[in-house]
Amino acid sequence: MTKKERIYHAFNNEPVDKLPMGFWYHFSPDQDLGQQTVDDHLALYHETDMDMIKVMCDGFFGYPNPFIETVTNANDWFSMTPLGKDHPFLQDQVARAKGIVKGVNGECCVFYNVFCPMSLMRFGTSEELLMKHMKENPEAVCHAFDVIAEDIKTLIYLLLKEAGCDGIYYCVQNAEEFRFTEEEYKKYVRPAELDVLNFANSLSENNILHCCGWAGDKNRVSVWKDYPVKAVNWAIYVEDLSLKEGKNFFGDCCVLGGFDNRKEGLLYSGSKEEVENEVEKIVREAGTRGIILGADCTLPSDISKERILWVRRKLDEMASHE
Repeated sequence: MTKKERIYHAFNNEPVDKLPMGFWYHFSPDQDLGQQTVDDHLALYHETDMDMIKVMCDGFFGYPNPFIETVTNANDWFSMTPLGKDHPFLQDQVARAKGIVKGVNGECCVFYNVFCPMSLMRFGTSEELLMKHMKENPEAVCHAFDVIAEDIKTLIYLLLKEAGCDGIYYCVQNAEEFRFTEEEYKKYVRPAELDVLNFANSLSENNILHCCGWAGDKNRVSVWKDYPVKAVNWAIYVEDLSLKEGKNFFGDCCVLGGFDNRKEGLLYSGSKEEVENEVEKIVREAGTRGIILGADCTLPSDISKERILWVRRKLDEMASHE
């Protein structure tokens, strides 16, 4: 079974010859290093023998719409317009993805990290301003979400149709329990998020949802429960929702994860034996159908690649004994 076949079988809850795996970390979060970033992604993939690549959007976290700098009150957001497909913010990300897709030459699936509209807006402004304006004029802020969604959809089209990615890794955030009620989230944030996701699904059926627990605060994960995707990844150690429980919670969707991504987690800090035992524990509890072994989120960038290889070798060993 090829690596692509293994991922697609997992996506569709079909038998696999061995459990697929995928891990990632930031290489240069605050800047685009061009070909070096492409090479770094390919080196991580080749040196750890993973079954997929999730391309990081390092250097492209802030949404660089110059209109943002002119905003002084909430009502101003009604005047924002998209960046357009020729903006470097989109084209440079597509160039990165294209280089990585070319580098693996069809050997594995490549998914590009795409943030939801509210997160891009939060990165481009500030959390304080965004939430202040949301309280003052939510309709104006929602217009901005829709504008950003147009740029995201353009990016997705280019990533899938020009760069050749297999799908997107769609990062949704902002559902922390302190931020919105479930009703508020569904009313104000969900429409633009789903607009983006439905567009991605119209181009590829192989998209992954990442329910990000980035700040360590619990999310109202239920707001994402019915999002239409092939696989779901969430912070099991933040949400207190195990891989097995989450598979049931998300309607028997393929699930990606199992390891704590933080430095106190076993993958970063445990012994080889502890990591191998954790692989066995995860598989024993979650099974082998519709499972991709990974982590809650991005691993620390200084993790040894050898630790990721411990997981690969253990999965290979377990498959050989079946």
